[in-house]
Amino acid sequence: MPQRLSPRQAYDDALVRLDFAADAAQAHAADVLEACYRALHDDGSRPQGVYLWGPVGRGKTWLMDRFHDSLAVPARRQHFHHFMRWVHRRQFQLSGTPDPLTVMARELGDEVAVLCLDELFVSDIADAMLLGRLMQVMFEQGVVLVTTSNQPPDQLYAEGYNRERFLPAIDAIQRHLQVLAMDGGCDHREHPGRAAPRYWVRAPQRLAQAFDELSDGQSRSSDPLDMGGRSIHVEGRCDAVLWCRYAQLCEQPLGALDFIGLCDRFQHILVGEVPALGGDAGAPLEEARIEDLGPDTGGGGARRGFSQQDDGARRFIALVDECYDRGVPLYIEAQVPIDALYAQGELSFAFRRVVSRLKEMQLARFGASATQRSEAQA
Repeated sequence: MPQRLSPRQAYDDALVRLDFAADAAQAHAADVLEACYRALHDDGSRPQGVYLWGPVGRGKTWLMDRFHDSLAVPARRQHFHHFMRWVHRRQFQLSGTPDPLTVMARELGDEVAVLCLDELFVSDIADAMLLGRLMQVMFEQGVVLVTTSNQPPDQLYAEGYNRERFLPAIDAIQRHLQVLAMDGGCDHREHPGRAAPRYWVRAPQRLAQAFDELSDGQSRSSDPLDMGGRSIHVEGRCDAVLWCRYAQLCEQPLGALDFIGLCDRFQHILVGEVPALGGDAGAPLEEARIEDLGPDTGGGGARRGFSQQDDGARRFIALVDECYDRGVPLYIEAQVPIDALYAQGELSFAFRRVVSRLKEMQLARFGASATQRSEAQA
């Protein structure tokens, strides 16, 4: 088994072996994570956790993953949305139990010394209400949290409904985590690398060609795909590759759990006929009603305006995020270029991350396995 590299060692190795671009903000973050790593292993203490925040492509996820890889103490690494699904599921299982969040936090403390969460982003009032109490008890149990986010703690759920219910979580984060801004001024996902185009504009023949190449030698089928009792029409599929139209994946009642299942099953996912999303630039947006509030990946809580296409756009965001987090390349044929995918609307902030991630998928270094993905400066 290869020797584990500490966070700083992993960063220095990447500068030399993976041709990373030197970045003072990344180096400082690597040093902070190194100190946390040393305290856990050399001193056996429970140090402050770390909150890495900044724009997309600054190396937050890559550094957190190298920290997690270095640990010899019990640890769990999850995307924040996956963690919250576990919280909701466990809360349901503990129905009738007095103070289930305390029980949950104690279970977590018995299981791990360190919890690593990627992409902390709160847009759902139910999540906001749960997190305050859960984090307080989790820190009391001595769990060290290392997390990434695109926002500083005091901007989380900034305009959300009943935001005061989330303030205890913000206070707990600021007291128990070292908050570190990461913005070296460069999106490292655009760092030059060998191109592997996986996004085409109005070129369905390129998607068909990609499917033929990726499925070569495998038994192919166009039979519908069963997803939790729903039948999804496919353009083609084999053991490793799925090819669907946007309407089949993003305009049907599918959710994040469905996309997790797709990434469990397929190594490559092809999506055709992706439309221009969001409203037309300069066009008025519809006013959102209070009943439109609810879980979404778009952000901030209160919805000032929305496009009729935003439900599909949210599913598209969830699909891109899941594929990116799992190292599963998306091959896309769309009506517009990547930068024009979402013209305007309430999901504009979330689509900045989507655009950055799709651009990284156009590089050969983004592969179909977690091992390959770990070599990308994400």
